[in-house]
Amino acid sequence: MANNQPVSGPFAGLDLLSSAVVLVDGDLLVRYLNAGAENLFELGRKRTLGQPLTRILGAPAGLGAALESALRNNWSYTGQDLKVQRSDKQILYLDCTVSPVETAGVRLLLEFRPIDAQMRVAREEQLAQQQQANRELIRNLAHEIKNPLGGIRGSAQLLERELTDPLLREYTEVIIAEADRLQDLMNRMLTSHSMARPVKLNIHDVLERVRRLILAEFPAVHIRRDYDTSLPEILADREQLIQAILNITRNAAQALEGWGEIDLRTRIARQVTLSKRRFRLALELQVIDNGPGIPDSIRDKIFYPLVSGREGGSGLGLSLAQSFIEQHQGVIEVESQPGRTCFSILLPISEKT
Repeated sequence: MANNQPVSGPFAGLDLLSSAVVLVDGDLLVRYLNAGAENLFELGRKRTLGQPLTRILGAPAGLGAALESALRNNWSYTGQDLKVQRSDKQILYLDCTVSPVETAGVRLLLEFRPIDAQMRVAREEQLAQQQQANRELIRNLAHEIKNPLGGIRGSAQLLERELTDPLLREYTEVIIAEADRLQDLMNRMLTSHSMARPVKLNIHDVLERVRRLILAEFPAVHIRRDYDTSLPEILADREQLIQAILNITRNAAQALEGWGEIDLRTRIARQVTLSKRRFRLALELQVIDNGPGIPDSIRDKIFYPLVSGREGGSGLGLSLAQSFIEQHQGVIEVESQPGRTCFSILLPISEKT
């Protein structure tokens, strides 16, 4: 059983650090927090010691599972852009480093650094510009490929009519089939530029449609629903939203190789900034799987076109999903580690709906 008495003396030197430091035991109870943490989270030390870490941080997406994994495997963890809501409702965006320790009943040392708002906006704008440039490149490439591809298919059809040898006709059938496959790929590259047709809809109707489609394709995957049924309707393009969430969920099912668990979770988010606009309410939708996680080599490029962690994957599903969500003034964020990958979608809820 863990010793729940708070720690003080051995870590008093941490008060000299400018960053916020919190120490927790094996039960994730706060054993110590330095002056930087008191100032950042606006919490008194005496009232916080011995309390669950969630009293300080709430439940940022993915952090709880990451801490449990760090305890279980005795490894470090780094989280970026963690969103924490203080008791005064102010939203903090933090980078977090978790280090395992074994002293005085403490198991983990958590160090938090606030992300400067301007730096965060600049980072998001740079990423958006880079992704937009990638999408334009792919779009132009798709246009250039479509015309000669049609010529190849048409020529193969004409040649097929002239051939009498069944073996040779098999070759032309392969050409036609592959041309059709590439044509479909080109159409998908261009789909993200279609105009949205927004209507009032219930997000859970969309999720149920996605759930049925995934279960038909991956019957051995277990999909759990964790819905906030009090959520209001949102204004969105039904087909685009279905396609975006379906792409993310299918990507999760493929990562599970047809076996595993996927959670579909909805919640309300308050005072959220999306596309440089402040919204009083937003919909938070999470797709969580217990698969192997996203490889480190592609984690920062997962939404780029033609980037895939799966052999034979086109790398378009997540790129299209991001394009559709951006058209709705929303954002997609991802946190991933072995055993838990969480895609979070934030969509504004209009006051007029």
